[in-house]
Amino acid sequence: MRQFWRSLLDLAFPRACASCGQPPGLDAGHLCWDCVAGLPLIAPPFCSVCGDPAEGVTEAEFVCGWCRDKTPPFERARSAVRYHGAIRDLLHAFKYQGAIHLAPDLGELLEGCVRAHYSDELLDAVCFVPLYPARERERGYNQSRLLAADLARRRGLPLMPRLLSRIRPTATQTRLSAPARAENVRGAFAVADPGWVRGRRLLLVDDVMTTGSTVGECARALRAAGAWRVFVATVARGG
Repeated sequence: MRQFWRSLLDLAFPRACASCGQPPGLDAGHLCWDCVAGLPLIAPPFCSVCGDPAEGVTEAEFVCGWCRDKTPPFERARSAVRYHGAIRDLLHAFKYQGAIHLAPDLGELLEGCVRAHYSDELLDAVCFVPLYPARERERGYNQSRLLAADLARRRGLPLMPRLLSRIRPTATQTRLSAPARAENVRGAFAVADPGWVRGRRLLLVDDVMTTGSTVGECARALRAAGAWRVFVATVARGG
């Protein structure tokens, strides 16, 4: 029945693959199966803490130089795909061009990441990186909240939409160096209900992780409020 209605909708409003433009097929969303198969999925080897992919071959788990120099405030961070090629275009459209219809497609990648890396963790709730209120009003939505809501529904977990807030505006991280990124978001986040957070195991969601400064600062605020463990999941890694 679902395929029947999708066929009717495709007749009235034909879908095109968001990457290559070809018809995606009845069983696909807004990405055709060929483009899904070509996505640069992240596989070992990667840093056992932050999940940063490594080139070459390693014989055992390793910790990258960044995490050795300064242990991140989160327990682990993992991402589904590398941030280049088609996925960069999809996330850019999703984040800046109002393409919120891509949330389920990106959410499938995110759920696959969580299933692969956090299926053994007993998580209490899902939260996300907040936008400053003025920026969210300007954009009309928070892309990380959409991803977190989709993931929470898929995994049967509570979504905590007001747990974190961004208490001051920050410049875009896009063209900043790693040290400048860290300074830009330092102290930018606050926890609304520290009493609830205390002792919880939380999954923090964002769209892209580059240096980890933003998710790290969110995790630092959550840990300072008493969270026991904070795990990070993003659609893409790099930038």
